[in-house]
Amino acid sequence: MKIVILGTGEVCRLLAPAFLSLGHEVVVGTRDPEATLAGNPRYRLLAARHPELRLVSFAAAAEAADRSGLVVNAISGPVCLAALAPLAESLTGQVVMDVSSPYDWSRPDAVLDPVNTDSLGEAVQRALPGSHVVKTLNTLAAQVMPEPGAVGPDHTVFLSGDDETAKARVGDLLRALGWRDVLDLGGIGTARATEMMLRLWIDASRALGTHLLGFKIVR
Repeated sequence: MKIVILGTGEVCRLLAPAFLSLGHEVVVGTRDPEATLAGNPRYRLLAARHPELRLVSFAAAAEAADRSGLVVNAISGPVCLAALAPLAESLTGQVVMDVSSPYDWSRPDAVLDPVNTDSLGEAVQRALPGSHVVKTLNTLAAQVMPEPGAVGPDHTVFLSGDDETAKARVGDLLRALGWRDVLDLGGIGTARATEMMLRLWIDASRALGTHLLGFKIVR
């Protein structure tokens, strides 16, 4: 399967090798490939370790997407909508796995935006009206996304999306990564609940003096 990852931050650097290890073809999209290679040493290290990775512009990555595969939105939440909107036509019919968070990590005083009456997942779906957006993995620390063993394979990951076929494809990929407890919450509107968990995650991490990896649901 071809997987297009939009964004070259920590999520990309962790998920791309995991997808490659499963035998998938991975294309990475960025605003400016030359600038990324020149100014992002962590991505440069990833590229050196995995020369099979293709790094192209956002537009070229969207054009390269395969409808039998999927696209991962790993662009920072505060700026992802502006980056995704111009790709709407190219991404029509594509499954878009959205792992972004409505939080500006560069600002210590930041709040979730949007929150409660809307979600970033819903905003991504509006920006890509012809795509099938599935919100997932956003309740986990990035380093855990491809490593279920870090929190235990029975840890719950969530799916939110309006298209059942798209959710099934994303669910299959999550299970291939090793996640066993995949809970479908329903439509994309349920992303409001999982996105709001981030505020508790941040505050609990500060109170405990540690970085939480995720939340476990006991059923």
